[in-house]
Amino acid sequence: MTHPLTDTDRARVAAAVTHAELSSAGEIVTIITPRSDIYRDVALGWSAFVALLALAALELAPDFYIALVDRVLGLWASDWSPRAVLGLALTVATLKFLGMLALMAWFPLRLWLTPGPVKAARVHARALTCFRVGAQSRTTGRTGILIYLSLAEHRAEIIADEAIAAKVSPEVWGDAMHAMLGHLRQGHVADGMIAAVEQVGAVLALHFPRADDDVNELPDRLIEV
Repeated sequence: MTHPLTDTDRARVAAAVTHAELSSAGEIVTIITPRSDIYRDVALGWSAFVALLALAALELAPDFYIALVDRVLGLWASDWSPRAVLGLALTVATLKFLGMLALMAWFPLRLWLTPGPVKAARVHARALTCFRVGAQSRTTGRTGILIYLSLAEHRAEIIADEAIAAKVSPEVWGDAMHAMLGHLRQGHVADGMIAAVEQVGAVLALHFPRADDDVNELPDRLIEV
């Protein structure tokens, strides 16, 4: 998937983070990624399913498929031994498996065939990993918060550090998510991220007002992984 951000977009997001942090002790980390997983297991699962489906069809209508093979190969209704039938089944299953695997090499199809709950779980898992590396317990007051956007899956996550999570319920970030997704549906990725930053910043300013001696502990720039 082509990355939709320009240098100007990156600078705008960083400026939005800087501005949002002027009013609070919170530290906002923004991360954007083309995709959160490559879903190899999904490709293998679908390939195995198609192979099993072919075997099931052969089992349900063996005479039809054996006659079809006879016509294609010009065998004139030869007498099929059990070994030949098993060989046919193995060949069909293998060809179906490899054919589906080749189709699933095209990532858009693989992503389309990935169930929604699987995509949601993978995005959440990747967001948690990024949060632990980039924000969790990396500020003095444990006031880091991650805004994570995965483009291919069209999903976002907002994960807050311990101090924020103790005061702000996850449902509060719904407005930020709504503001972000509204722009994303129109293809405005940077505007979506900026809208989320502004909403998160407003919540942080309410619960964690900035102190006079507050310092910037985490980078304001947009991180791309």
